[in-house]
Amino acid sequence: MGSEWQQTLKEQRTKKNQYFRENPHSPIPAEERDSFEGLDYYPIDETYRFEMLLHEHEEKEQLTVATSTEGEREYLRWGEFQFTLDGEQVTIQAYKSDPNEDRLWVPFRDATSGDETYGAGRYLDLERDVHYTKDGMWILDFNEAYNPTCAYNDRYECPLPPMENWLDVPLEAGEQKYS
Repeated sequence: MGSEWQQTLKEQRTKKNQYFRENPHSPIPAEERDSFEGLDYYPIDETYRFEMLLHEHEEKEQLTVATSTEGEREYLRWGEFQFTLDGEQVTIQAYKSDPNEDRLWVPFRDATSGDETYGAGRYLDLERDVHYTKDGMWILDFNEAYNPTCAYNDRYECPLPPMENWLDVPLEAGEQKYS
């Protein structure tokens, strides 16, 4: 596997840190931006990067997802990914908020949540033009896992990962807890 994807990921992280430090729309509270030194990440590790089929559900069930501010949002359970990590079979659901959009949302909690990573969980966004290969596989790269905006500032409302995506395995990849 080439290192091009790793370089792209490093560049994305650098741009995100710059945005969080400098942009007036940053989720980092304004009074903390001057001292903001950047987000913490696990080292990039190809062990947590998978190319696999999405097992699309025949019936797209509607799911009500709780939010960090005691609200609710509606999603469609679109399909699931199945992979093996450290000898353990893992299944994780992918959702869409609109059946016509080309992106999948993969929220999750794992064995690092609350200790090394944000307690409420992290997200992956899969864009068809970036994460879908010519041979029909999706790239599920946990090195891209990120914290929702409510991890930085409680004035944001964030959907919480459904319990079916609470994983027993540690996913030591992507963004770590913001402190």
